[in-house]
Amino acid sequence: MRGKVRRMMAVISDARDEAQMIASILAGDSQLFHQLIRPYERRVYAMALSFLKNEADAEDATQEAFLKAYRNLASFRGDAKFGTWLVSITLNEARSRIRHRDVIRMESLDDPQDGQEEASPALLRDWREIPSEALERKEIRGLLYKAVTALPLIYREVFQLRDIEQMSVNEAAEALGITISSVKVRLHRARMMLQKTLAPELKQFAPKRRRWAW
Repeated sequence: MRGKVRRMMAVISDARDEAQMIASILAGDSQLFHQLIRPYERRVYAMALSFLKNEADAEDATQEAFLKAYRNLASFRGDAKFGTWLVSITLNEARSRIRHRDVIRMESLDDPQDGQEEASPALLRDWREIPSEALERKEIRGLLYKAVTALPLIYREVFQLRDIEQMSVNEAAEALGITISSVKVRLHRARMMLQKTLAPELKQFAPKRRRWAW
């Protein structure tokens, strides 16, 4: 109980510090912006990389996201977390670059392909039920990363925020600009698609004396 109280107090303190820095930046102390974004730099880059799958593109997207955050800082409302607001900007930047990239790719094709199929509501278990000892293996992590990056964007976004960034449902909904219900539906579909993709691949790692009940 005391640990939870201390964590809550730390969050409140951090929010106050951020609010003070934002006020100072808007008053003219622009150098403070670097201090404001420093705790989020790695997180923003990792998120951009997970969507764009290219280090150079991720670096460009990260820089652009921070520039847009600086230019629009006056529009930031204190009723949202600064980190959530920054994630939303990063997502929009990544989406824009993916759309632009897809347009170029489609223009180069004579026979455009239809969109990916929507996941069928098969009775698949939660992807997190994969044994933790297996997930620790380098091969499994590689398979999981490949499966996540192959998800359609709308499902990858939700999975990234909820299961990787550990955002709450409310925070994810706010960052994505969708309803809480949509977050839950998309996350469920993302997990089903991951389970369906990973199940055949992971059988090779199961102990021979034991069968996995996929």
